[in-house]
Amino acid sequence: MQIRLQELATKPGYRAQFDYTIDLSQEEVGFEFPFQQPVRLEGEVSDDAGAITLSATIYAHVTTRCARCGKPVEYDKETDVEFLLVKELENDDEDRDDLYLVESDAVELDDILIPELILDMEMSVLCDEDCKGLCPKCGQDLNQGQCGCVTKEIDPRLAVLQKFLNSKK
Repeated sequence: MQIRLQELATKPGYRAQFDYTIDLSQEEVGFEFPFQQPVRLEGEVSDDAGAITLSATIYAHVTTRCARCGKPVEYDKETDVEFLLVKELENDDEDRDDLYLVESDAVELDDILIPELILDMEMSVLCDEDCKGLCPKCGQDLNQGQCGCVTKEIDPRLAVLQKFLNSKK
């Protein structure tokens, strides 16, 4: 959705409100496609005494996999975004995270909000805080029970000593 800033500047105190959905099912994040349902973008762009502010909330239903066991995980995500839209940056403004540089008289909301949603995504998600994951040897889900694999590894440099101890028995 596009907002024309020139129209906003001619009406002091005006708030351009928006509430729409966008299909991000083809958006890849971390080798997955987590947005299988439409993402909702809601907020407003306002001009308060010459300062143009973008305030938005992004609502998404995320479908992913547990980082330990691989089971499907679904959850609802809400991301708040707040930017001051500026035409140019001054030297001391370059490190500010709350400024967004606008290069024309119109701003495409998707170009601002979708990257913010993706940057706010969790790096890894667990199906449960106590998820035990998978056995590194056989791949069994350890949440369903132990697999019987020997987990005590002997350092290969000390394997000769283990053979010696086994021959003493």
